[in-house]
Amino acid sequence: MKRLFSIAAVALLVAACSSSSTAAPASQAPAAKPYISIVSKGFQHQFWQAVKQGAVDQGTKEGADVNFMGPNTESDVQPQMDMLNAELAKKPAALCFAALDSKAAGPVLQKFKDANIPVIAFDSGVDSDIPLTTVATDNVAAAALAADKMAEKIGSKGKVGVIIHDQTSRTGIDRTNGFINRMKEKYPNITIIGPQYGGGDQAKSADLAKSMLAANPDMVGFFGGNEGSIIGVLNAATELHLDQTKLTIIGYDSGQKQIDSIKSGLEYGAVQQNPIGIGAKCVEYAMKAIRGETGFPKVVDTGYIWADKTNIDSPEVKAVLYT
Repeated sequence: MKRLFSIAAVALLVAACSSSSTAAPASQAPAAKPYISIVSKGFQHQFWQAVKQGAVDQGTKEGADVNFMGPNTESDVQPQMDMLNAELAKKPAALCFAALDSKAAGPVLQKFKDANIPVIAFDSGVDSDIPLTTVATDNVAAAALAADKMAEKIGSKGKVGVIIHDQTSRTGIDRTNGFINRMKEKYPNITIIGPQYGGGDQAKSADLAKSMLAANPDMVGFFGGNEGSIIGVLNAATELHLDQTKLTIIGYDSGQKQIDSIKSGLEYGAVQQNPIGIGAKCVEYAMKAIRGETGFPKVVDTGYIWADKTNIDSPEVKAVLYT
């Protein structure tokens, strides 16, 4: 009887050990997703919504928790700094950052570096070597293309107004220099009026455009350096009932207003970035950094394309448009 009991006991013990070796401990929790902070330049334009879409979709693909935010306007430098500090306190696995002021963010980014949090710049770089790479359009080349298209349309002569979103971000600086320098280098008979800076605000940009037109009634062209800037110009042209055959308007980015204006002929065309691609690439490189990868390129160029009435419905252009 004792022998039978011993055999039974051993059998029960083996079964218990076998069961415990295949079942996960009840207390074991799934690994937490990497938290990536994304601080953009704003939320007020559809461009940023498209960047967010690309970032969130890539985060889902990569298994990351993405938090996308931005200040109310593209002139809110201090609120953007406050957002950076608030995200730093959360100790994210990585930061993606589009700077409103290419210099102001330096001290805060140093804190991220000191905390061993990798930084990826996007859209608008910073005057710092802290970001591991910058995901962006070649804005100098893209704005130079806009200048070439303007010169071609107006016969390489006349007055052209320029309204840019700001003079502190890398995008504002590069688009201004790309457009104006190309005009100086290749088209000496074109006179630049401006640049004026509207903070990316449609109403302010419209007021600037009206003032520039009032002072220069013989103006033949306008370049707006971002979505808010060019919508302001388009609104001014509409409110003033300007003859669209006498004023060539060229923009940057898309959005429904620009798409409709290009199709109607009010706007000649616009340089298109790839905002969804920008959002996706910033998260992709953030995840590479989180995994410990190194040797990133200084710039990840996401490309640009010209869109006008002749090609706006083409698959190549449609792939980067947003509404």
